[in-house]
Amino acid sequence: MDKEVASRTVLLQSGDESVQLLGKFDQHFNLVEENFAVRLIPRGHELTIEGPPEEVEPLQQMFQELLGHIRKGHLLTGREFEYALKLTREGNVRSVRELFSDLVLVTHRGKQIRPKTVGQKSYLEAIRRYDIVLCIGPAGTGKTYLALAMAIDALKNKQVQRLILTRPAVEAGEHLGFLPGDFQEKVDPYLRPLYDGLYDLLGVEIFQKYRERGIIEVAPLAYMRGRTLDDSFVILDEGQNATSEQMKMFLTRLGFGSKAVITGDITQIDLPRGRYSGLEEAPRILAGIEGIALVYLTEKDVVRHPLVQNIIKAYEAYEAFRESKHENRAENQGHFK
Repeated sequence: MDKEVASRTVLLQSGDESVQLLGKFDQHFNLVEENFAVRLIPRGHELTIEGPPEEVEPLQQMFQELLGHIRKGHLLTGREFEYALKLTREGNVRSVRELFSDLVLVTHRGKQIRPKTVGQKSYLEAIRRYDIVLCIGPAGTGKTYLALAMAIDALKNKQVQRLILTRPAVEAGEHLGFLPGDFQEKVDPYLRPLYDGLYDLLGVEIFQKYRERGIIEVAPLAYMRGRTLDDSFVILDEGQNATSEQMKMFLTRLGFGSKAVITGDITQIDLPRGRYSGLEEAPRILAGIEGIALVYLTEKDVVRHPLVQNIIKAYEAYEAFRESKHENRAENQGHFK
């Protein structure tokens, strides 16, 4: 008996929509046919999908969702199309709508900031719902950039009066004295990633204006001691390099009408031997306290070059192997005692 074949048609309004959906040089077209047992037939302003009903119908829904966002002015990237295709393949096509409909901010250059993965979407929802959010994940998952976008959005909507951005200057106690310039010039290299994000989101001129007025403050973590931060959106970046004492100090600075986001990667701790990471300890200490959210991002949420995901996976596999080897060695030594 022949297998059932379904046919669905997606109507396009312009050649531009066709290019965005199918990709330059039909890159998206090829991706669909590589991952699904379907045939795509473009004819003028129509795109027909033929194949098994269980594959055709979710794909039609995905194309319709993407078209809806394109028609709202969203410029679909190849990476976004790949992720939408991945969600559809996993039977999670509903998340395509949730991702693309969540517009966080439009930058000074007109760039639309949205979550690019399901994990990032959960992260944004946590920031909206909770006063304190700890986000742990590898490099390239957008931890800091999305927190900055949410902070600027809160500032523009007058939900807060100030943005306070801080990082531990891990080497400050030993090496800063040898660097040229005043203290601010010495700590600026540690804060540079925060500046870069703000320049991209706000533009240099607006950032400088806000900074001069005290609306935005960028400072080392040590500057937070003894302060009460009211009506502020506070971001602690590279939280894995805050000691236990510094993390407690930072978390207890929060005043009325404020929100705090702590980001970090506990696989990249630069603290001296014998010092414990405050971000590594915090989830155990704060578990069960209402109003605090803990979000874990993974290599699936990496939005940098596709190779970054593979690099992270390779390091995780190597570290797991090294740890198991160390445990086996310790176990064998125990047998000989």
